[in-house]
Amino acid sequence: MSIVRTPLGIALSLVIVALVIVVGSCTQLGASSSSELNALQADIATRQARMEVALTQMPAIAETATSVPTSPVVAVAPILVATTTPLPTAIPLPTETLPPLPPLPTVAPALAHQSAQPAVSLSGFTHMWQTWNNCGPATLAMNLSYFGSTLDQAAIGNVLRRHPDDKNVSPEELVAFAASQGYHAQVRVNGSADLMRLLLSNGVPVLIETWLEEDPNDGMGHYRMLTGYDDAEQYWIGYDSYVDTGLFSSIGPYRGIRMSYAETDALWKVFNRTYLLLYTDAQAPAVASIYGDTFDQTVMWQQATQQSQALVQQTPNDPFAWFNLGTNLTALGDYGGAAQAYDQARRLGLPWRMLWYQYGPFQAYQAAGRAQDVLTLADATLSTTQTIEELHYWRGQALRALGNPAEATRAWQRALELNPDYRPAGEALTAAQS
Repeated sequence: MSIVRTPLGIALSLVIVALVIVVGSCTQLGASSSSELNALQADIATRQARMEVALTQMPAIAETATSVPTSPVVAVAPILVATTTPLPTAIPLPTETLPPLPPLPTVAPALAHQSAQPAVSLSGFTHMWQTWNNCGPATLAMNLSYFGSTLDQAAIGNVLRRHPDDKNVSPEELVAFAASQGYHAQVRVNGSADLMRLLLSNGVPVLIETWLEEDPNDGMGHYRMLTGYDDAEQYWIGYDSYVDTGLFSSIGPYRGIRMSYAETDALWKVFNRTYLLLYTDAQAPAVASIYGDTFDQTVMWQQATQQSQALVQQTPNDPFAWFNLGTNLTALGDYGGAAQAYDQARRLGLPWRMLWYQYGPFQAYQAAGRAQDVLTLADATLSTTQTIEELHYWRGQALRALGNPAEATRAWQRALELNPDYRPAGEALTAAQS
């Protein structure tokens, strides 16, 4: 039989034991009569049955005791009562300051461009030999042909050269035309060989504005396009619409000309290392990755100013370093500083065609209140050519400031005769007539 370990179960067990003892005693002593003995046994059986019924009606407890021995004497273990002796106070463990965990390594975002390669040669261009004074449209046509354009130099020239003897198509005009064809286009300055290699390694050809001087004291502005390079041999691969010196091959398809790193940089610095950045939507992520924060125009001009300031310290007798400093300061609105830099460049000596292509001195002098210097400089340059609209515009600005509105109006009208789309002259004339 199993006995449930509960207070009630233990009590019932004690009653049974007591009855068993009584029965034993009666047997040993001998009952006075059999009737008394039978009554006692019946009473015991009745009580035992009642206890069994009570036990079966109690709720079950998971854990049961082992069977009770059949011996007539059952030893009941004493019930232990726990003492209230308090547990010893826990000894505090020494506090140890653990060193901070090292930060997780920062994973740099994947670049959208590849690094510069030792050598690159882009292909897929259509080369064009330029017509008269048409190097700008011709070089732009070659550049756009890389992206699949079929426009030739005549189609572009008809839009950008409104006068047959126009001496200069500015970088801004070239960029505006490229943008009108759906390309990303931007005029930038302060280019570098490292940046050009990076762009070319990512499939972006670069149109640069350089000086060209085949004979002494006969230099002029000239556009070229970089399509590749070779670091081991130290040359650029250039597509040139005019120069054929250094051709890779005089037989077969045009493959470009070799342009040494050193000579190209010397010719490029005359124009503040200006270049035209043209690219497609598909190339936009790579271009953005290459430039990062420096893509901002203000940042570009600030960096260019810092570079030119360093150069005038290193080469104080270089007129182009001073001229470029003036151009950069003009872009940042420091006309007084720009005028001083231009003065120094002119004192050191500039090529006589310099102001056919670059007009920063006119803007700086005019803004600095030196209208007479603007007029003198414009007249001197116009004595060498009459077909540059920008020179007539600045002459008109000086004349107006000097109190001669009638002559100013005629100067602006002449600018518009050369280029009806030249907005500054049109706006000045409208303002004068209102």
